Amino acid sequence: MQKKRYFIGLIIFTISCLLSGLYASAQEKVSKVHIKDLYVRDPYILADQQNHSYILYKSAPVKDKQGAEVSGVVAYRSKDLAYWEGPYVVYATPQDNWIKGAVWAPEVHSYQGKYYLFATLNSDIEWKLQREGFPKYTFRGTQLFYADNPMGPFLPFEEKLPHTPMDRMALDGTLWVENGIPYLIYCHEWVQIEDGTLELVQLERDLSKTVGPSLTLFHASSAPWSTGSRHADGTLTYVTDGCFLYRTRTGKLLMIWSSFKAGSYAIGIAESTTGKLTGPWIQQEKLLFDQNGGHGMLFKTFDGRLMLTFHSPNSPSGEERAKIYEVIDTGNTLVLKD
Repeated sequence: MQKKRYFIGLIIFTISCLLSGLYASAQEKVSKVHIKDLYVRDPYILADQQNHSYILYKSAPVKDKQGAEVSGVVAYRSKDLAYWEGPYVVYATPQDNWIKGAVWAPEVHSYQGKYYLFATLNSDIEWKLQREGFPKYTFRGTQLFYADNPMGPFLPFEEKLPHTPMDRMALDGTLWVENGIPYLIYCHEWVQIEDGTLELVQLERDLSKTVGPSLTLFHASSAPWSTGSRHADGTLTYVTDGCFLYRTRTGKLLMIWSSFKAGSYAIGIAESTTGKLTGPWIQQEKLLFDQNGGHGMLFKTFDGRLMLTFHSPNSPSGEERAKIYEVIDTGNTLVLKD
């Protein structure tokens, strides 16, 4: 009887993998490309322990199961971080999702035996009259999706709504777990509030929805290096982008995030003075990267090296590529390895 159950389970598992693979690969011609030739903005790399390979996620228009073109996320796989095989479709925005526009900044986290896609979704619904010289005020928020496999397909929770507050232009959500409690950390966009912020909100244990109100961690202008951008009407605005958290070998809690220094996109480092997510947070003086690149995240290779990936250049559009650098954890901060 046990042997019979084993074979039945094996058959079910095999069929599941095949269906997942069909969904991921049937819509695009898969090829191998060097990372220097792969257009990607806001790169995110997951080290897949089960398959001992790296998965890079990026936004892209895809076709859903009905053949309609929708916004989505594709993945590329690699063994060496240089050559990548793809694209494989891992997420297609459902036709009945509340927000169905372009996807930004996809990232995938392993949590309690499942995989969760954090994606910023955009809409064309304008909720406020556009301000001269500013982008349009449209609904934008981070929404979470789940899957049993890092290659998807990622599915929405029942409500099909953003996890970030509906009255906020929010983006670039990421996950952090503290004392067993999951939190969503996200950016409240400068377009709405001029001085962008980093925010946190607690999540349900299954990540299906949020619990309670958001808490502001810091403003972009709190970093002396974030010099802002002057608009035609004289308004000075400050960007918050691409937050990602990391605990150093000595226990310090750091957050890398992006803004602009004298017009150049850059990655700074914030530090929690208490080692807790709620802070207070201070800004370290030395930048991690300041040469027209940003929206970074950290991961470890299978041989234990700490790596940083981000896109550069930030402009002109279409030239963005994923850069990968080894990083040194000094215990107090992070520095790029020479």
